[in-house]
Amino acid sequence: MLVQSKPRRIPLAVKLVYLLWMAIWVPVYWIFNSPENFLWLCDLANIILLFALCLESSLLMSSQAAGVLLIQLFWVLDFLSAWLLGSHLTGGTEYMFDTGQPFWLRAMSLFHIVMPPLLLWGVYRLGYDCRGWKLQTAIAWLLLPATFLLADPALNINWLWQPFGLPQSLLSPHAFVLFMMFAYPLVLVFPTHLLLSHWFRPVDASK
Repeated sequence: MLVQSKPRRIPLAVKLVYLLWMAIWVPVYWIFNSPENFLWLCDLANIILLFALCLESSLLMSSQAAGVLLIQLFWVLDFLSAWLLGSHLTGGTEYMFDTGQPFWLRAMSLFHIVMPPLLLWGVYRLGYDCRGWKLQTAIAWLLLPATFLLADPALNINWLWQPFGLPQSLLSPHAFVLFMMFAYPLVLVFPTHLLLSHWFRPVDASK
């Protein structure tokens, strides 16, 4: 008896286009923005999404949808507000208007605009794995301390030093990292998980 192959849920063309994009984006960011840039939750999400697409992993796709969907949307809103209205809503996209940086390099950050629909489409195709928010929490609990230890504070990666671009003095730097490790899952990840689990068909984790 012939064994039928499992139908492909992510078109090969999407995988190839994303793989080509990453083959360009990763070395460019590494050279021009420094390796520290990959400590950003959104930048790391790009790499995890590559594996989610190629492996057709609902768990990886769901973890990034729960983890960075809201962050990406805030980036888009802040960028559009600054571009169309001349003022930033939350901050975080000021570098996009820094004429001291090459336009083509700044334009490579426009991936933030593509990511929300791509994440939602990926979850639609693969289903939503309710373990995703737990995986993303574990990733954050590893990434945020690593950011604090390895990144230059002047870069303010993951807003560990200046949330919303504003210096914080209520907590010591170490205590603030600990605060962010709990605030990130509670404020961003878990609420997004609740929405996604309501909007999309669940995946049976036992299979």
